[in-house]
Amino acid sequence: MQDTIDWQSPIAATAVSAVLDETVRRFADRPALDFLGRRTSYGELGRMVDMAARGFQQLGVRKGVKVGLCLPNTPYFVVCYYAVLKAGGTVVNFNPLYVEREIAHQIKDSGTTIMVTLDLRQIYPKIKAMLDSTCLEKVVICRMADILPSVQSLLFQVLKRSELADAPADLRHVTFARLINNDGQLKPVEIDPAIDVAVLQYTGGTTGLPKGAVLTHANISGNTDQLARWVPDIQKGQERMLCVLPLFHVFAMTVGMNLGIAFGAELILLPRFDLEQVMKCVARKRPTLFPGVPTIYTAINGAAGKGGWDLSSIRCCISGGAPLPIEVRTEFENLTGCMLVEGYGLSEASPVVTCNPFRAVKAGSVGIPLPGTTVEIRAPHDPGTVLGQGEKGEICVRGPQVMTGYWQKPGDTAQVFVDGALRTGDIGYIDEEGYLFLVDRIKDVIISGGYNVYPRVIEEALYQHPAVAEAVVIAVRDQYRGQAPKAFVRLRDGLQATPDELRQFLTGYVSRIELPKMIEIRDTLPKTMVGKLSKKELVAEEEMKAAASGSLDKAS
Repeated sequence: MQDTIDWQSPIAATAVSAVLDETVRRFADRPALDFLGRRTSYGELGRMVDMAARGFQQLGVRKGVKVGLCLPNTPYFVVCYYAVLKAGGTVVNFNPLYVEREIAHQIKDSGTTIMVTLDLRQIYPKIKAMLDSTCLEKVVICRMADILPSVQSLLFQVLKRSELADAPADLRHVTFARLINNDGQLKPVEIDPAIDVAVLQYTGGTTGLPKGAVLTHANISGNTDQLARWVPDIQKGQERMLCVLPLFHVFAMTVGMNLGIAFGAELILLPRFDLEQVMKCVARKRPTLFPGVPTIYTAINGAAGKGGWDLSSIRCCISGGAPLPIEVRTEFENLTGCMLVEGYGLSEASPVVTCNPFRAVKAGSVGIPLPGTTVEIRAPHDPGTVLGQGEKGEICVRGPQVMTGYWQKPGDTAQVFVDGALRTGDIGYIDEEGYLFLVDRIKDVIISGGYNVYPRVIEEALYQHPAVAEAVVIAVRDQYRGQAPKAFVRLRDGLQATPDELRQFLTGYVSRIELPKMIEIRDTLPKTMVGKLSKKELVAEEEMKAAASGSLDKAS
């Protein structure tokens, strides 16, 4: 129950690399990484991190220097992440799928001067272009073939040659092999966990364009410690953590990589989500811990429901990033025998704020605050006013995991804090037992005929229909009500339902004002890199339709 959680001990506030150092000391001979069959022990990982840290220091990395990681889930990410921090630098996480414009903005805004990336045509050319157009000075180029098992490495170099990119042998490029070609005797760096910046995590924030959430060593080590207290019956040095969510995303960085290393777990790294690969991996590698997002658990339910897969090794899963439908959780737990709980967080909080206790789950809730965390509900249009139990308002957070602000954006920072509490931009309420319930994002609320309509309420109602696999609700223009909800739905394989049938079904769950103006059934719905259902593409599509319709009306 909740009383098994340590609520009293001070939250850790250490250098993030100290978490790895302690695990290396205790479990040097235990496996640390498994990448497509190639395994690395904690002793080997620790030595490689030290050599990379020394190499980064030779490149000029020290406090204040920003090093970008533009990498999928590979051993390079883990090694370079901890090496940069150990050298005293700051990690800036980059999505390898970003286009050049997005990469350039983040480099310029953060002041990134060194970038670590792979020798793949899909990624490297975009980084190379930044050397002449941004403040980027050096690129550490990592060979994909060097981290594969020997046979796979040979086949990759022969059969996948067209996917490889050649980097010039000039002073602006450093191979990873050269980076670690040293004795690992790095110059010790004194880290002040409360002040020194570990990671700039770029996010859309609660408003505006992407900006860097400044996460200190204390923020990240603190959130790792908070979560470590949450997971029951952990056998340190014995667990296996399946890391399929991209490590450059803050949820996977903390709940997958940092928490896994704190546990001395073996990190099973998959470079991307491929359903068949994940199913085979679970059956063969037998992971015990599996953080994910609802769309991943939904996909696994569909595959496992057809039989033939052994998922019984999984014991504990934390879901984040999007609402977890009760039916998805129940089905996943029945198929695996594991405990799946939903949490809540945001990049600005490193990221986890609340989570359901594994032995005290409350349906529909995102749980209770982690140790050392306070959640307040404040009036959205009067944030100085704290609301009472059961009242809906903006969720505001205090705790050791909360960022110090947005990088070089004092105005945005001032707007996102009220009386020292982080304004999340989410609407929710707290019940009599202290459990938090999300209602919706402030920016997603639909004002329909003067009434607030929350898309999440409609989405959760749609999930009650047995044929609905995924649902997204957005606002569309309405001549009479100003805005009206429109639903996009993907049906389960082999099941049928018409828009009219779904609308009729919803009448038993939502009010007339909440009933979608239209329901559109699609084969697929847009998702983010992490696998969360994404609304922005649908919103843009509807806005283009509305603009085109308006042009036609004027022409006629």
